[in-house]
Amino acid sequence: MVAEEEEARWEGEAEIDYVFKVVVVGDSAVGKTQLLARFTRDEFALDSKSTIGVEFQARTLTLHRKRVKAQIWDTAGQERYRAVTSAYYRGALGAMVVYDVTRRATFEHVSRWVEELRAHADGSTVVALIGNKADMPAARREVAADEAARLAEEQGLFFSEASALTGDNVERAFLTLLEEVFAVVSRRALELDEARRMRGEQGGDAGVAGGGEVLSLKGTAVDVGSIMETSAMKRSSQCSCS
Repeated sequence: MVAEEEEARWEGEAEIDYVFKVVVVGDSAVGKTQLLARFTRDEFALDSKSTIGVEFQARTLTLHRKRVKAQIWDTAGQERYRAVTSAYYRGALGAMVVYDVTRRATFEHVSRWVEELRAHADGSTVVALIGNKADMPAARREVAADEAARLAEEQGLFFSEASALTGDNVERAFLTLLEEVFAVVSRRALELDEARRMRGEQGGDAGVAGGGEVLSLKGTAVDVGSIMETSAMKRSSQCSCS
């Protein structure tokens, strides 16, 4: 399956219907890079090093009979890179805030990461809270799933726990996010079509009433390019990965 996705990735942009930008944020060493590697290549590296600045990985899949390329940006968690990574939030319609279930401090910083996301990203960005390292023994756990779920509900986030090491729930977490991104993009496309239809109708009426004068409508334009190169998702997935 991974080989087929790699082949599709390089076959040509004409075959891609959407490119969704997703950013993954959280404290250093919570496993962001490992989650991306598990989702995009089904790999886990025991000797993984901290991300410097920003990197991205991609995976092409099919959502609702559309070819979607997910560009997932992996950001450094260290404080010294915060000014650099914040610029990459812009244009993202999907985001994951990751914490380590065995390190409570990383969970306590979630609200700060969400605040930063909402300050720099689009207002319609879909945000998921992911508790990584869920495979660890109960004795090592410092954050209960119920507590994280309550925080997610308060902040309006999707929530799930996952394990980059074992792969448990990683696929589901990313696909849920991408489905919701897809739903947002679809709604925007419908709004754009409706706006064009309304402009056409109003323009036609103006032409009759104004003796053929052209009516220039000014308002909020929907940028199709930004829609095609950003992200979103739906809870019940109809995804087939190829």
